Amino acid sequence: MLNMGSGLASRRWLGAVGLGAVVAATGVVPTAEAAGKMPIGVSVADQKSLFYVAAVAGMKDEAAKQGYELRIASASNNSSQQIKQVQDLLVQNIGALIFTSQDSTAAAAGVKAANKADVPVIAVDQKPENGSGKLATYIATDSVAAARELCTWQFGQFGNKGNIAILRGVLGSTAETQRSQGCKEALAKTPGVKAVAEQTANWDETEAYKAAQNILTANPELNAFFGESDAMALGAAKAAKQAGRTGLVFVGIDGFPTMFPAIKSGLVQATMAQNPYKMGVMAVDNAIALMKGEGKDIPAEQYIPTVLLNKDTIDKYKPSDFYGPTADAMQ
Repeated sequence: MLNMGSGLASRRWLGAVGLGAVVAATGVVPTAEAAGKMPIGVSVADQKSLFYVAAVAGMKDEAAKQGYELRIASASNNSSQQIKQVQDLLVQNIGALIFTSQDSTAAAAGVKAANKADVPVIAVDQKPENGSGKLATYIATDSVAAARELCTWQFGQFGNKGNIAILRGVLGSTAETQRSQGCKEALAKTPGVKAVAEQTANWDETEAYKAAQNILTANPELNAFFGESDAMALGAAKAAKQAGRTGLVFVGIDGFPTMFPAIKSGLVQATMAQNPYKMGVMAVDNAIALMKGEGKDIPAEQYIPTVLLNKDTIDKYKPSDFYGPTADAMQ
């Protein structure tokens, strides 16, 4: 029996020597994995968020196009469960790990485990803390820039003078930290606007609805809500509508298909649309390149631009421009 050894280099051995040589040496026709197409592991925070659903859809479509198997694990927003799932994926002889972490704890542990197993990591959307391990690349939205642009636009809708409330995502996550920073930068440049309330709603519409009810009661002169996700912006807008509060400006970040009718109807005023489907496609392309030893030119960070969608721009786009071929049916 041939000794295949261990580590990424030995896992690539079969693809390097060629199918004919393996058959000659062993008398066995290898599987697709043995012929060089090792499976790609995917660990994602959840499969409820439209963002993550679209990202995984992009991964699936590109993997099918390229003839690669994906092994996907969803952590259902449980950090401990995600760490275990990453460990389980790593013992399945995957050639690369696409990793969308639940939080910084899961990110750090997952990257360290993959590094130890000599499996390249493509991080999508969430990034581990500095010094927590080595990434092959990080694919994401520049959330600082997106939030800064969105909040600046929002403030202008009420004359750059008034009060806002901020609904924050999962504390400590990359997107939450960056979106908070971006809006605070906009606030620093607009002294007439004050953040009079901040509450965590964990990206969730129902939590945002309840938080907004309390904020609206405590702040009768509120002008706007900045939701760090579309779901939270929608939750706040629905709470205000139920309470009979009119004239407020509601914005979010994501570009969910559900935001298209919400903007057109005036329930909310704007979103910064991300492109998770494209991120999923890129992640698989990068994983394949790394598995083939062709990833030396992949940038360490790859930021995908956002698009401001409001009443003036909404008709220029479709949900499928950002969330993949099936997204138009989700409006």
